[in-house]
This record gives sequence, structure tokens and C-alpha cells, in this order.
Amino acid sequence: MGIDIDRVRAETPGCAGVVHLNNAGAALPPRAVMDAVAAQLELETMIGGYEAAERNAAAIERFYGAVANLIGARPDEIAYVENATRAWDMAFYAIPFEAGDRILTTTSEYASNAIAYQQVARARGATVEVVPDDEHGQISLEALAAELARGRVRLVSINHIPTHNGLINPAAEVGRLAREAGSLYLLDACQSVGQLPVDVDTIGCDMLSATGRKFLRGPRGTGFLYVRRDVVERLEPPLLDLHSAEWTGPSTYEIRDDARRFETWERYMAGQVGLGVAADYAAALGIEAIEERVLGLASRLRGELAARPGVRILDRGERLSALVSFTMDGHESAAIKQALHEKGVNVSVTDGGHQRFDPHAARAAVRASVHYYNTEDELDRFLSALP
Repeated sequence: MGIDIDRVRAETPGCAGVVHLNNAGAALPPRAVMDAVAAQLELETMIGGYEAAERNAAAIERFYGAVANLIGARPDEIAYVENATRAWDMAFYAIPFEAGDRILTTTSEYASNAIAYQQVARARGATVEVVPDDEHGQISLEALAAELARGRVRLVSINHIPTHNGLINPAAEVGRLAREAGSLYLLDACQSVGQLPVDVDTIGCDMLSATGRKFLRGPRGTGFLYVRRDVVERLEPPLLDLHSAEWTGPSTYEIRDDARRFETWERYMAGQVGLGVAADYAAALGIEAIEERVLGLASRLRGELAARPGVRILDRGERLSALVSFTMDGHESAAIKQALHEKGVNVSVTDGGHQRFDPHAARAAVRASVHYYNTEDELDRFLSALP
């Protein structure tokens, strides 16, 4: 059964005012998410923050089950974190790297993650090694297997969908190789959760980070971390508080035994409620139906753009996502973005300075990222608004 596009657009107030093709940046939230956030904030306004948390405890707690259901995990394997970068950081910096350990990543790695690799490598004596691409432009499984066979790989860390070139990395195949080698596997699923089916057991990742604001259509300033149950106690969070650990004596403490060891006591409660509602909303529509819709729209958009003289599609990979990146001869990408904005169309611009591992990354490119609530008419409006 497909998605009722008229219904989801009616439930998305922003659709009435803008052609939103910046879903890889921040999607338009549905009214159910807005209402859930507003209700929690209103309750805090009327009775106080602590009291509102107590009264709405079931909705706050519901977040764990909703996200776990979405990615095939258990509720005790989920932590609420204020954004995907901090979720990723909490997992990465908890790994006990030692001198000589190797970190394997991909050419399309995100800048924030790459900076963290360098920091840990300097501090701990580990090395950061970039696995080359295959003929399609995604991480080479053959090269990855060879690097794992050399030994001392503490961590394989990749993105599921890069921010700049449209590909979908073969996450499950990477998981199989990492598992066979006994290496930890951290997956940045910032662009894939809410767009594609993501099942942590199928993928085989030990840790996964994601955001609320992109394809999940949740509130900005929200994210989550998944940590596999049999891995969690091997990871000591870089930061602890009275929620993530218990102060058992003047000089002793005990860290929680579940993924909430990566949380802090103080958090954006309204955001947690809203993110749980967003996860339920996506699950109710059906992730397979969402995938079919967004990939179909993106494919059509690539085809239309590729047929235009002077347009260069930059997307690579055997499988392509909802992120469509391109340049136009004679036009700066930032100027294209501004011209589209003036006509009520939202896109973004990628920054090649954030892709230092990728020799194919453009200095700048227009990124149009579709979601299921976009329509063919909106794609036509976007195409007609191009210079």
C-alpha cells in the first residue's frame, strides 16, 4: 500500500508555503510532531519543567520503544542525545583506543567524524586509514576485507549515506566483514534513518547514530544513539553525570548497564517526546513505502537534470539515495541556491572543504534532497526555477 500523499501534505503545514527540497538538511515536521512538542512546552510553562516531566513521563519514555521499533533494536539499546554528532561522539570517544590501533573509514566521511578520528589518533597513538572506493564510488568491500586481514583494526566507522554525493554505502556487507574480523563497527545513519529501512541486526553494526531533524522529520536539536547490548559494557562514556552513573560512595561510582549510560539527566524533554512521535509517524507510513517514494522522486529528478545542457550530476554509487547533487556550467552553486530561494524553493549547497578524504568532491554543489511529501509538480517548479 502506498503513501497517501494528499493526507501527509495536509498534515505538514510547511507544504503550503514552500517547495522544500532540503530534507537532507532539515525536513518539514508533521503537525503531530509540532503538537507533541508544543504540548510538552505548554505543560512546562503552566506547571513547571520537573512537574511536566513527571506528568508526561509515559510520552517521554515512549521515545525508546518507538525508535527501537524503527531500527529493529531493544529499548534498552537506545539513548536520547541532543544531536547526531554528539550521539556519534559519545560512542566513538568511549572506545578504549590504544597505540597501534587502526581506524578504518571511507573517502566520503563527514567532516565532524574525520576531525574526531584525528584527535583520538594524536592522543592515543592510533592511525586513521581511508579505505578506497570501488568502481561505483562507494567503499570497496574488497579493499576493506584486505585491510581487516592485516589486523589491529579496532574500529570500522563509515556513513550509511554521505552528505554530498548521493550514494548508499553497502552497510550490511561492511557489517559482515567487521564482525568476521572482530572489529567494532560504528555507523553514521544521519541521512538514512527515516529514508531507508535500517535494521541494526541486518546491518550488523555495534553502534549507530542518527538525527531527528532530517528524514525522520523530528524536532531540531534531537538525536539518538544505538549501542548493541553485548557491547555497551565495553564502552565507558567520555562524560558521566548522576543519570548515566550512580555515586555509590565518596570515591566510587557505578555506570549504568544499558545505553542510557550515554545520556545526561538534563535534556530537551519536548524534543524527546517529539522525536518519539516522529519515529511512530514514519513507522506507521511504512519505511519500505517511504523508500520507494523518495528514491523514485530522486531518480526522476536526476534524469531531468541530466538531460539539461551544462548540468553535471555528481552522485556516485551502485545505489543512489534521495540526495541529488549537481553543478551548472556558468553558475555558482550559492547563486543558484539564492535564485531558487527567491522563488520559494529550498535547496542547500555542499562544501568541498568538508570532504577532505574525497578526491572527487566538488568545491561546491547544489544539493536537492526530496522526501515523500514532495510531488512531481514541485519537481517541475524546481526545474523551471533553475537559471
